[in-house]
Amino acid sequence: MKPPFLAHSVITPVRAPGPVHDANATPRPASGGNHVFTVVALLFASSFLNYLDRQTLSVLKPTIKAEFGLDDAAYALLVNAFTFTYAAAYILSGWIVDRFGARLSLTVFIAGWSIATIGGGLASSFFAFAALRALLGVMEPGHQPAAIRAMTLWAPPARRATLMSVCGAGGTLGAIVAAPLIAWLAGAHSWRAAFVIPGIAGFILAMLWWWLYRDPPIATTHAEGSIEGKALPWRRLWTQPALWGIVLARFVSDPVWYYCLFWMPGYLQERRGLSLQETGWIAWIPFLVGNIGGFGAAMLSDILTARGRTPLAARRMVLIGVAFAGPLAMFVPHASGMGLTIALLSVVGIVCLTWLFVLGPLVSDTFPAGNVASIWSIAGAFGATGAILFNYFIGRTSAAMGDGKLFLIMGLLHLLAAVLLAVLVRPPRRVLNPEPT
Repeated sequence: MKPPFLAHSVITPVRAPGPVHDANATPRPASGGNHVFTVVALLFASSFLNYLDRQTLSVLKPTIKAEFGLDDAAYALLVNAFTFTYAAAYILSGWIVDRFGARLSLTVFIAGWSIATIGGGLASSFFAFAALRALLGVMEPGHQPAAIRAMTLWAPPARRATLMSVCGAGGTLGAIVAAPLIAWLAGAHSWRAAFVIPGIAGFILAMLWWWLYRDPPIATTHAEGSIEGKALPWRRLWTQPALWGIVLARFVSDPVWYYCLFWMPGYLQERRGLSLQETGWIAWIPFLVGNIGGFGAAMLSDILTARGRTPLAARRMVLIGVAFAGPLAMFVPHASGMGLTIALLSVVGIVCLTWLFVLGPLVSDTFPAGNVASIWSIAGAFGATGAILFNYFIGRTSAAMGDGKLFLIMGLLHLLAAVLLAVLVRPPRRVLNPEPT
């Protein structure tokens, strides 16, 4: 007998026959207008600070280790103090966004992670620093569900991947400038300033989001490719194969991106002999190239949609195709020079960011708008859990295992994710009415 989550071959999307006006209705995507660009700009800035604040630790890894007297195993505990709470809070953050809306939720989340960032710069002990990294992990996952919900409501499906990738590009820009910016702040002032100054900027952004953002009015015209109607009950989400395809794909692929964020700058310093300043001038390159490649892949999925493919089919084609470049990661530790090393890491960045940029609109193309924040938060929780296990694995075995085996494993993870996506996330074949909530 098949497990419950494999009982049906595909998700059964819900479509309403006409405009929805009841209290439980999901607003349909609005046509956009100029306000959509304001929303994109604010989400771009939120994503920027979200990634900058979390990556400060990785750029300052040797400094933080020296400050608190840590080895790699203890550093892995610091990373997991963030990642564990990030995974645990992710599911709840999606429910909060679906329950209270993107405006209030994201305001609280940005203010909360800004407090944690400033506190990290003021911490005087390892345990205080770890506790504040844990608070950062509680607050930061709220950005993605709020962004997914806001853009599902504001972005037309034919432009959704492109606009969502612009929002997500803020995070990659944060990763790009993190190394030089944090290195400069630490060198010009102190490592503590690299935490405090971005935290202050976060409070300003939280006020701007609260002041400027509003949900769009309920549209009266159908946006082709969107899933309309009442949100599926929470218990029914777990019976959908598409949910399991998305969350398991993120479980096995997200650890590669987390490695780039939390371990790659340290790898360049400790394994390749770069100084902090040299890392600051080089480590941003894979993130920039990955951002350009991911944005291009997202645009390609929209182009394929415009040429007649369904949005879901276009997203799947792009994700599966890019996954075949993942195995190039296994050549990183064998690269003879820094130029080739950075080129290979840039390919890894393209693969990772294509998956992060395109999976968001794939969720919007597959589930009702009233569920997208919850779906994305569940997927993010699975992805962070995979990263926790991978971080623990690296911290405990990196010295004994060697870089060759580590990068070999990373090179295969996106291919495995592509298999899960191809098998479990498929175009809908039928329509069923939702169960009463």
